[in-house]
Amino acid sequence: MTDSDREQAVLDGAPKDLLIGGRWRAAASGRTVPVEDPATGKALCEVADAGPEDGMDALAAATAAQDGFAAMPPRERGEILRRSYEMITERLDDLALLMTCEMGKPLAESRAEITYAAEFFRWFAEESVRIDGGYAVSPNGANRFLVMKQPVGVCLLITPWNFPLAMGTRKIGPAVAAGCAMVIKPAGQTPLSMLALGSILQEAGLPDGVLNIITTSDAGGVMEPLIRDGRARKISFTGSTAVGRKLLEQASEKVLRTSMELGGNASFLVFDDADLDAAVDGALLAKMRNMGEACTAANRFLVQRSVAPAFAAKLAERMGALQVGRGTEDGVQVGPLIDAKGLAKVVDLVSDAVAHGASVQVGGEPVDGPGYFYRPTVLTDVPQQSRLNHEEIFGPVAPISVFDDEDEALAAANATEFGLVNYVFTDDLNRALRVCEGLESGMVGLNTGLVSNPAAPFGGVKQSGLGREGGSVGIEEFLEIKYVAVGVPR
Repeated sequence: MTDSDREQAVLDGAPKDLLIGGRWRAAASGRTVPVEDPATGKALCEVADAGPEDGMDALAAATAAQDGFAAMPPRERGEILRRSYEMITERLDDLALLMTCEMGKPLAESRAEITYAAEFFRWFAEESVRIDGGYAVSPNGANRFLVMKQPVGVCLLITPWNFPLAMGTRKIGPAVAAGCAMVIKPAGQTPLSMLALGSILQEAGLPDGVLNIITTSDAGGVMEPLIRDGRARKISFTGSTAVGRKLLEQASEKVLRTSMELGGNASFLVFDDADLDAAVDGALLAKMRNMGEACTAANRFLVQRSVAPAFAAKLAERMGALQVGRGTEDGVQVGPLIDAKGLAKVVDLVSDAVAHGASVQVGGEPVDGPGYFYRPTVLTDVPQQSRLNHEEIFGPVAPISVFDDEDEALAAANATEFGLVNYVFTDDLNRALRVCEGLESGMVGLNTGLVSNPAAPFGGVKQSGLGREGGSVGIEEFLEIKYVAVGVPR
C-alpha cells in the first residue's frame, strides 16, 4: 500500500456522522461541512454539520444516561478508560496520521500527542477508584459530619483544534471517572480525531448516551441553547479568552459549574547565569511544539542584556535549520498553520513588530505555494508597544526583548492580563525560587520547556482561566461535595 493509499484508508475509516445516544447518524438537516488539509488548503472529507435540533437530541441522550452511569461502580468506569487507553496505544500510527492530515503537525508530534492523550485515560482510570469522602465529629460532639462526593451531572465539553485528541481525553477522562455523561463539541477544523476517539470508547464498552459528539459549523447556535437549557450542570472549555468570557456569561444564567482553560502570553526568561545551550533547547521546545500553536507556547522571550546577543544567535541558527513541509513527509519538523486566518494573523503581527523597529534575524515571511506555511522566525529589539508582546501569536515566531535585572524581568513577565505559564532558565537556586514565586501564572517551567503532564494540575490565573485539568485535582472539577449532618444523641 502506498503512503497516499494508506492516508486515504485512514480517512475513509474515520466516522463522519454525529454520535448521539450510542448511534452514529447524519445531521437532521442532512448538511455536511468540509474538513480541510492545512498543508494544501483542499478538503479531505466532509462530516455532519449539526444544528440546534441535533444538539438538543444529544443533551437529551446524555440526560437519559446520567443516572445509570453515575450508579456504575467506579472500578467498571475505570476499566472502560483502561481499555480505551490500550486501544489508543495499539492504534497510535493510524490516529497520528489522521491527526496530521486534519491539523498539520508533523507525524512525530502527532504520535507524541496520541501518547500524551492516552495517558489521561490511564491516569483517570486509576483516579476513578480514589474518589474519597470524610467522617468527623462536630466540635460540640452532638453531630457527626459525613462528606461524600458525587458526579456533578451532565457536562458540556468544548475542545480546540490545536491538540484535537489530548484536549478531549483531558476532559472525557475525569468525566467518565467521576460518572458524568457528556455532550462534546470538537473544533470545526479538526473533528476527525474526536470522532475516532468516540468510536474507540464505544468499543471499550462506554454505555450508550454517556458520550455524545456534535460536529458543527455553527458552534454558538448549537451550544448556547444547551448551556441555557438547565439540564447540563457543567461546562468545560479550552480556547480563547474572548470566547471563554461569552461562555461564562451564558453559564451564569443557570449557574453552571465552569472550567476554563483560556489564552496565554507566556514569557521565557533567560538570566545571565543560565546554561545558554540548555536554554535554547528549552526555547525550541516551548516555542516550536505544534508550530507555536499552543496556549503554553513561549510568546515573549525576555533575555538578560549581557547574554541576549549570544542567545539570539544560537536560537536563530536552530530555528533557521528546521525543515518546513507537510507533516506526513520524512524529515519535516514544522508543519502548516491551521488555516488562512491563522496565517494572516502571524503575518500581521510580524509586520507590526518590524514597523515598530524589530529586526528579523531569520524567517519573517510565509512560504510560497499552497497551504498555510510560515517560516520559523526570530526577531530582536522588539519594542514593548508591538502587538507581539500583548497578543497570543499562535505561530513559529520568537520575539526577543532584553532586561537588566531580576525586578525588571518579573515586571515585564507579569505585565499581561494572562497568567497560564511562564518559563525560567537560571542556575541560581535562590533566584529560581524568588522568580517562580513572583510570577503571576498557574504554571512555571523551571529549566524546562515542557510543563504539560497528565499527572500534574494544568491551568492558569487571571484571564487565562478557572479550574485545573489533570493531576489528582482534575477529577474534583467533575464532582460535587455533599455534606450530611447526623445527629447522635448522648
